[in-house]
Amino acid sequence: MVIKTEWLLNNFGRIAWFEEHLGVEGGSRLGYKIVGLLLIFFGLLAMTGLSGGFANWALSPLTNAGK
Repeated sequence: MVIKTEWLLNNFGRIAWFEEHLGVEGGSRLGYKIVGLLLIFFGLLAMTGLSGGFANWALSPLTNAGK
């Protein structure tokens, strides 16, 4: 998704939410790249077995709020 952004844009078109929130020039392109980077990040976490630790860290402010 990060490398083939133009192909995705040509085949799937622009996404209105990306265009509205990420700017007129390259909004959908940037959105596709961000989604691709997030998929890579979470895929690496899953492959290395660190997804549980990351989830605990990311959700720790919510789970420790009452302490």
